[in-house]
Amino acid sequence: MILDRGSNVTGAPATLDQLFRRAGVRHPDAVALADPPNRPAFTDGAPRRLTYAQADRTIGAIAARLRELGLATDAVVALQLPNMVESVLALLGILRAGMIAAPLPLLWHRQDAADALGRIGARAILTCVRIGANAQAEIAMQVAAELFPIRHVCAFGENPPDGVVALDDVFAHSAGATAVMTRSGDPAAHVAVVTFDVGASGTVPLARDHRQVIAGGVGPHREAGLEPDGTILSTIPVGSFAGMAATLMPWLLGGGALHLHHAFDADAFAQQCREQNPDLVVLPGRALGRIAEAGLLDAAKTVAALWRSPERLAEAALWHGRAALVDIVSFGEIGLLAARRHADGAAAPLAYEAIDTRDAAASVPDIETERSTAGTLCLRGTMVPRHAFPPGAAALLALDNEGFLDTGHPCRVAEHSRALIVTGPPAGMAAVGAYRFRAGDLDRLAQSLDAGVTLATLPHELTGEGLAGHAADRDAVKRRLAQQGVNPLIVGAFRKPLEADAA
Repeated sequence: MILDRGSNVTGAPATLDQLFRRAGVRHPDAVALADPPNRPAFTDGAPRRLTYAQADRTIGAIAARLRELGLATDAVVALQLPNMVESVLALLGILRAGMIAAPLPLLWHRQDAADALGRIGARAILTCVRIGANAQAEIAMQVAAELFPIRHVCAFGENPPDGVVALDDVFAHSAGATAVMTRSGDPAAHVAVVTFDVGASGTVPLARDHRQVIAGGVGPHREAGLEPDGTILSTIPVGSFAGMAATLMPWLLGGGALHLHHAFDADAFAQQCREQNPDLVVLPGRALGRIAEAGLLDAAKTVAALWRSPERLAEAALWHGRAALVDIVSFGEIGLLAARRHADGAAAPLAYEAIDTRDAAASVPDIETERSTAGTLCLRGTMVPRHAFPPGAAALLALDNEGFLDTGHPCRVAEHSRALIVTGPPAGMAAVGAYRFRAGDLDRLAQSLDAGVTLATLPHELTGEGLAGHAADRDAVKRRLAQQGVNPLIVGAFRKPLEADAA
């Protein structure tokens, strides 16, 4: 068996791969990862269902393939995949190869991806042939054509384009595997992942080592009360720090089965809930009410709601579902707070100057909060990144002398409870679901198009804000934006009113 019983996985694991291997040693034949039943609707191939032993072999095969391509230790490998088993396997495979994973948001196309990856010197992109109607491998090839350091594009799926390294064969039972990458010094101190925040200064790559990533998942896992070997159903992909903390880490810390759900399909989601009887369901906070009203959470034991617009939590309806509810409040890629709802269904307030950890012996807390002199929320703690990426770019981080990092979110302190209340998004930013845009960038983009083109943000029931565009010739503007490779949310802003209503 490839899972290494002789490795130090029975003690306190220090890396993400060691956490995975610990669970695999305990239950090699138990289900580790499973796709949504409607996988063919958004990408190639039938739904996959892997045991820990099968997942371990595949992770090793991915690591071996990356090494065979000549990629060096600490090479940055970007990955952009739907919420399917390959997204988790690829992330762990990159780490097992001794490289750095850089997950990209799913709707980043050529323009956003090239800008971000050019900043970090990425050497390869790992994706799939298609995501929905998008030829994703073709988009990755366009990004690679703009960035000389990217020498390889790899893709899962059928009939990858010429020049793209096919990856589906890593699932073959005879696929080889590499030994765990040997690191000098403390392996957990090495950079594991780079994610991308968008703030006033533009795109900022943030680096985290293994312990910082693990620290992000401690709160969600603890507040959910997930028992060992518990089953998780998650709609949140691992393409961001919040996704890793809410989806990847509870699975690795619990050692059970992780069932993934891409986008949202009510029938597929209901089928997964019915068949898996999950101990924990992870979903966007903005969709919580509608999903609950449809009766899709009636059998859930615990629900974790991820709020990417923290100011919306204060407006959240009381929770009266049978499941326990945990709110996970994400501040971009900087950090997050997790708390279980009160017995009356009200959201727990954000603690001011409190340490969000129950380990009194911890020398550095998972997370601390502070209000800056400018009236914005600041975070400090183990999970909070201390380094931009690559090394030497630390000036991009707004760290104060005490190590607090400014999230940019305006907040106030409640007079009697001393709770922190987030009152809005960072100044000059528009947040649409999981995506942030600088308002100035939207203005400049509109000005670069034909005269009379406008692009603005409007309130939206589910996403908090939505993009709305106006142009005399909407179709021409959409074609031009698509050719430029901009985010599809911007392209979609120029839908005709009837199209927008139907969507």
